[in-house]
Amino acid sequence: MIPKQSFRVFVPFVCCVCFMIDHIRAQAIDESRSLRLLVETLHTIDDPGVQASLMRGMLSGLEGRRNVPTPEGWSELSRELGNSDDPSVRDISIRLSQIFGDPLAIEKSLAILQDKTKNPGERRQALRALLTLQNEETSLLLESLLDEPELRLDAIRGFAAIENAAAPAVLLGRYPRLDPEHQRAVIETLATRKRYAQALLAAIKGQQVPRNAIPAHVARSLKAILGERFVNVFGEVKSMGADRERQLAKYKKMLTPAALAKADASRGRIVFKKTCASCHLLYGDGGKVGPDLTGSNRANLDYILLNSVDPSYDVPDGYKMVTVTSNDGRLINGVVEEEDGTRLVLKTAEQPRVVISKEDIDQRKISDKSIMPDGQLDQMKPQEVIDLIKYLRTTEQVEMAK
Repeated sequence: MIPKQSFRVFVPFVCCVCFMIDHIRAQAIDESRSLRLLVETLHTIDDPGVQASLMRGMLSGLEGRRNVPTPEGWSELSRELGNSDDPSVRDISIRLSQIFGDPLAIEKSLAILQDKTKNPGERRQALRALLTLQNEETSLLLESLLDEPELRLDAIRGFAAIENAAAPAVLLGRYPRLDPEHQRAVIETLATRKRYAQALLAAIKGQQVPRNAIPAHVARSLKAILGERFVNVFGEVKSMGADRERQLAKYKKMLTPAALAKADASRGRIVFKKTCASCHLLYGDGGKVGPDLTGSNRANLDYILLNSVDPSYDVPDGYKMVTVTSNDGRLINGVVEEEDGTRLVLKTAEQPRVVISKEDIDQRKISDKSIMPDGQLDQMKPQEVIDLIKYLRTTEQVEMAK
């Protein structure tokens, strides 16, 4: 055992081991050897802080994976770690055991998820881990979790992770009673699988879901899944590239100096929050799928309009849209955040980080289009466009209108 007083000496060694194992995995060299080395190292440590740090490195390296062969020595080690006085050590060891396919570890997480006396954050973590493992029992629990406000959003998105025949009826049945954030999550979830998309299309046709509730990026996904069936109900999903000049002229005429002088940047911030913030940061607020707009050329009206009207006009490689179809039929659109020999990590408009095991990928396409859909401004009322542009041209953050 390494004594606790050796902690400062040992930490650099742990960091070195983590770096080495990440490098080995990235180079597709024998993963089992890497994991065995880490298990052997953990056997020599009695400091909970070091144990937790080393296991977090393992967990990060195996993110998005499932049924990874159990490394030699892990079963014995996990029993010891499960009795640790440190809750972090116990928790991380359980999560690793799940990835190694341990049925007892999966049962523990299911028990945590169903225990309403547990902290919501702990239950949410258990739910996300179980969904990553494609646990069918978890999928059957999602409907009941919709009744819990703290878990509702994750439960809605969980129906996308694992196909569930009841999902369309369950989600559309609750749709009218949900708040706007959860309604949008329902729409985004139903645009991930063909069976779901067919039910959503029927709801649009029957006016159960308003046409104007379908964001442009979702319309693009639905057209990809359903083709002309979607277009016949929804209408054509327009590409702005062909008539860029006409669109630019239309908005230049609308956004006169007089109109912008009367506009309200605080109202514009609300529009930004609803339509842009899922992908873009501005003044530190928003998502990280697209570029951070804080330092961009926002004072230039032509620059703002060109990138809003035709976002695919000049797309840097790092922001080109990647479309992944999984082996079980799930469609995911995003931009690549990171990739190695075993997994692909996408940033999407719905979630900041979606980890996909490469063994689960059926098809992958890279588009010249930006992940930002065409026609965003066309979905807004004229005053909303004017207020949004006023906000985008600010030089410092403004209060949000109430």
